[in-house]
Amino acid sequence: MYKPTTKGYFSGIGIFEIGLQEAGLNFVQSLDIDKGATAIMKMNPQYFSHNIITEDIKDMLVTPQTKSDVVIGTYPCTKYSDIGDIHGVRTGDELYLHFFRHVAIEQPEAYVLENVPGMMKFPVVVEAMTKLPQYYVQVFCPVNALNWLPQDRKRVIIIGTKKPFNFRQPDNVRRTTVKDILEKNPRLSIPKNVYARVNGAYRDKPIIVDPSNSNSFAPTCVAHYSKDQGTRLVVDKNFVGGLRPFTVREYARLQGVPDDFVFPTHGDGSDIKKNFMYIGNGVPREMGIWAGKELMRYFN
Repeated sequence: MYKPTTKGYFSGIGIFEIGLQEAGLNFVQSLDIDKGATAIMKMNPQYFSHNIITEDIKDMLVTPQTKSDVVIGTYPCTKYSDIGDIHGVRTGDELYLHFFRHVAIEQPEAYVLENVPGMMKFPVVVEAMTKLPQYYVQVFCPVNALNWLPQDRKRVIIIGTKKPFNFRQPDNVRRTTVKDILEKNPRLSIPKNVYARVNGAYRDKPIIVDPSNSNSFAPTCVAHYSKDQGTRLVVDKNFVGGLRPFTVREYARLQGVPDDFVFPTHGDGSDIKKNFMYIGNGVPREMGIWAGKELMRYFN
């Protein structure tokens, strides 16, 4: 079976890419501007034994790079998301043009783009990503992590290929529950603002997830959890008030990250906050497995 060579851009800590590799894609390169993110990838050679580059895609030439069958782009979603309206930053982002540039110049056999559904409200971006000459394009929106995981996380995934092909919608095969992703003996240092939010000190109350309800699910894992873990809490009678935040490992499991994936732990707590940020910025592994399996069908 042919395993198409693949390059990833805006890789983060590579959660989406783990799924794509699990499906059969052969990664030759991953890239991200954040040295903390690429350092975490390098800590996990069981998943990332290929070339990992810490660089700004805006500074990269296309032609010197190793050509590949597939190019993956998961550029940042902050300026396309609904929450961006609140902060006045829902303005779009020029980074899509650099992913477009890489696809247009290299012309791989296939490309995959992932972002928030809010990206579809930017006609210029959608036109660029769906009207490339010589490509047949399918848009899947929304693709929800709830198809596989106990997390409500909607995304748009665009697949472009040089030949027409009927890519299939993901099936709803969720078997994992919130209870399944919880650690048995979680060790937590809970910030004071968590219980301040519970007690009404903030405008918004926390979203509470009850693992005793097998149909319950967590809201979208957000990068902002690194700054305010009081926004999403899980019922746990062993903690004050019967509530606690998710641990880093639980947050990772909500994104489908395997338990042998290593996160940095330096003991001062700063790494814990960054780990939440990197996890929240990721794309669920199961979305990668689905997209990867469909691409394997295309290439074989």
